Amino acid sequence: MERADAELMCELLPTRPQPEIGKVLITGATGYIGGQLVPALLTRGYSVRIMVRAPSPELAHRWKNVEIVVADAQSLGQVEMAMEGIDTAYFLIHSLLLGPEKLERVEIKVAENFRTAAEKKGVRRLIYLGGLGDEQGGHSTHLRSRMAVGAALQQGPVPVTVLRAAIIIGAGSASYEILHHLVGKLPVIPIPSWARTRCQPISIHDVILLLVGVLETPETVGQSFDIGGPDILSYEDMIRSMAAILGRRRWFPVSPPLPIKLTSYVISLLTPVPHAITWCLMEGVVNEVVCRNNRILDLIPFTPMTYRNAVLMAMTREEQDRVHTRWSDAYPPAWELAIKLNELGTVPRYTTEYSLPTLKSAAVLFESISRIGGDEGWFNSNWLWRLRGLLDRMFMGVGTSRGRRNQTQLRINDVVDFWRVEQLQPDAMLLLRAEMKLPGRAWLRFTIEPGDHGNRLGVKAFFHTDRVWGKLYWYACLPFHHFIFNDLIRQIEKRS
Repeated sequence: MERADAELMCELLPTRPQPEIGKVLITGATGYIGGQLVPALLTRGYSVRIMVRAPSPELAHRWKNVEIVVADAQSLGQVEMAMEGIDTAYFLIHSLLLGPEKLERVEIKVAENFRTAAEKKGVRRLIYLGGLGDEQGGHSTHLRSRMAVGAALQQGPVPVTVLRAAIIIGAGSASYEILHHLVGKLPVIPIPSWARTRCQPISIHDVILLLVGVLETPETVGQSFDIGGPDILSYEDMIRSMAAILGRRRWFPVSPPLPIKLTSYVISLLTPVPHAITWCLMEGVVNEVVCRNNRILDLIPFTPMTYRNAVLMAMTREEQDRVHTRWSDAYPPAWELAIKLNELGTVPRYTTEYSLPTLKSAAVLFESISRIGGDEGWFNSNWLWRLRGLLDRMFMGVGTSRGRRNQTQLRINDVVDFWRVEQLQPDAMLLLRAEMKLPGRAWLRFTIEPGDHGNRLGVKAFFHTDRVWGKLYWYACLPFHHFIFNDLIRQIEKRS
């Protein structure tokens, strides 16, 4: 379905595919933007290589005929290896979640490595997606870093095409989920003065079209473009429009100036998006982000999607369970480098296991397992899971409200509330790795094993710690395991 959606999207492009140019490198392919650019380029016939920080069998299964190279963007030698034989490279790396202190320093170093490697390996051109804003004005750390990255890439001899975008609206985007959940949950939405700052949102559909379009338009080589939708709106306008689309009657009282840092923290408690992201996004709400020109439409003529239509398309994708990428694909930072259960070298000392026999088939049992979390919850004791998630979110963790990308299907590296899929064997096993704040490392494994009479459905929790607090935490939770896990597998079997 991902490839079919990409084909439908690219039908609107007026440009001609040019797969004869050679291999295209995409960095950030496991993120929200890159994960949608890959299938779009594949449908146009391009030879694609993706650069990732850690190997994953899921990527090879997800995108057939895509070459995968493992490299650390902070290592010049590894980036040079990834650039070997590349014609055009997309720079979609983002260190947003490192925090303001490290953000600019790390992003500039990565951009310089990318520029140097491209020059050494004879790359013909670079394409970069940055942030929209007045280059002369004061900006948030996030937007200032985006501009600095673009400038660093442009200092080399390899021509760079820069696209500058403001808020991106689409199923799975952080901005869309913040707006959607705020309007869905709050009957009263205070409007401070900074909520009247103007911006020019753009749909994810149009961002991908333009990223492909500039590749196929020689006139864009070495040029910079502002990209946005046809609507210039304030943040208040976007919230009010969202309420109208959802059919929710909301009250929007004028409020005194609200501290942005406090507001971003409250928003993180009310939406699936954690504070690390809400803070970076909201830090720049006082800056107007509007396109200075529409030159890109002279070279790639098409009709950009309105804000309303972008929201409607996002809602449709959610209703149809066709969200292919999500902001959580890249959160928390460096999650793909986390220690896996099979990398510990020993079985964790602290484990608990429950199972039951069943006559139901492995296929229907696994289908039921694959629906846990997200909107359907954990089938039992949901208040306990939510309480644990709320405590985690209050201490800047990911929380259970993070939800899931797709409600009926899972793939390796998918998020399930405060867990992430580490291993998956259809109709046999699902291994989840905890990403909540813990005094140790935790995993939850569901298994379906054949028996003499039917199957045995099981769940096993693993906890690894050498710390006193970790041991106390395990024994404090142990009395709840019998009730929670026994009932959980009964509910999985019952709902199969």
